[in-house]
Amino acid sequence: MPSYDYDLFVIGAGSGGVRAARVSAGYGARVAIAEEYRVGGTCVIRGCVPKKLLVYAAHVSEEIEDAAGYGWTIERANFDWATLIANKDREIARLEAVYRDLLASSKVTLVEGRARLVDPHSVAVGGKTITANTILIANGAHPVRPEDFTAENSITSNEALQLESLPGRIAVIGGGYIAVEFACIFHGLGTEVTLAYRGEQILRGFDHDLREGLATELKRKGIRLSLNARHTAIEKTRQGYRLVMTDGNEYEIDAILCATGRVPNTRDLGAGEAGVALDHIGAVKVDAYSRTSQPNIYAIGDVTNRLNLTPVAIREAMAFADTVYGNRPWAMDHSIVASAVFSQPPIGTVGLTEAEARKRHGALDIYKAGFRPMKYTLSGRKERTLVKLVVERSTQRVLGAHMLGVDAPEIIQSLAVAVKMGATKQQFDEAVAVHPTAAEEFVTLRSKEPDPAAA
Repeated sequence: MPSYDYDLFVIGAGSGGVRAARVSAGYGARVAIAEEYRVGGTCVIRGCVPKKLLVYAAHVSEEIEDAAGYGWTIERANFDWATLIANKDREIARLEAVYRDLLASSKVTLVEGRARLVDPHSVAVGGKTITANTILIANGAHPVRPEDFTAENSITSNEALQLESLPGRIAVIGGGYIAVEFACIFHGLGTEVTLAYRGEQILRGFDHDLREGLATELKRKGIRLSLNARHTAIEKTRQGYRLVMTDGNEYEIDAILCATGRVPNTRDLGAGEAGVALDHIGAVKVDAYSRTSQPNIYAIGDVTNRLNLTPVAIREAMAFADTVYGNRPWAMDHSIVASAVFSQPPIGTVGLTEAEARKRHGALDIYKAGFRPMKYTLSGRKERTLVKLVVERSTQRVLGAHMLGVDAPEIIQSLAVAVKMGATKQQFDEAVAVHPTAAEEFVTLRSKEPDPAAA
């Protein structure tokens, strides 16, 4: 039997890779993990965590405005971008240290450097070749810019978290959740924001009512939406840039943020040398158990482009470790996974959209409610909340739950349990409401929406 340096070598020390390494080591495997940048990966270092900290900061401006309705007078409130970024960096450094300590306490060897596959059992890192019986690819993805946008005239979500100063005017290119979140962050911190998207509406793939509702709220707040338009020119000016669009509009801006998608980190991975098959966008092809075309090599997380969420990568990591080293084989179920958009107001969603449900299940019962949150009754803010249930008519099973409004991400987590278990509308109705809350609307919905007119 061949002798290897390690039982498992993990490429990428993000949330998924670290979890897989630690759990596998706990099962007795000899494990090493490679990281070329900072331990913690996209989520901890330049994604979910720092972005959420900026989301909190962006909310403060509205909290100050609303305070007057509750009798508070807040004078001389000033925002300092440099202070926010310094405090954010301090917290990210703390979390990175925690991740390093977790690896060390789990007896996982950390190898710092870019790892490249040499063959099915060998990885090159920092001029050394390391061998392993099993290799796990967990090195994530990176943001990409559309044509004509470069590092010289634009930034991505990576750089947006490290800007030296807050731009006075910014154009955010894209319509996905990253674009929407950063548009809300910058607007909340005082920047004039234009959100430009080539599609007919933001957040493609989300429920139609959520998309329309959020667009309405963004415009109400003063974010300029440029939809169904592409750029035709990017002109450098003395103050910044002029962005010329196909609809004839021109925007004078100080910075451009490209949030138009991410691609797997496989360009120089050595997948071909190791016999690992990639798909048309460069994502690692895997089966239900995260095994690649090379039997001893697995892949999890964003590099597989299945469902690019940190908790999904962590669960895939658990399934991998339990299957390969824990003698408990199981595959992650990628259906009915809750998610959130940390916009202002935020979105929480789980299960099928109305459009998806009609395609798969036919006749539906749709329940909706729209209202101004109690929080804003004294402040006078016009922002509205939307809650929606998508119910299969024949079985009365709740196929999807969707919310736009204050606390939506927190509320949807509990609803995800019910939807995952196959709860029916009757079971929702039988749950006693917690009053007064926005969450109670999900168990007090009684009036069905009329069926859509036949085409």
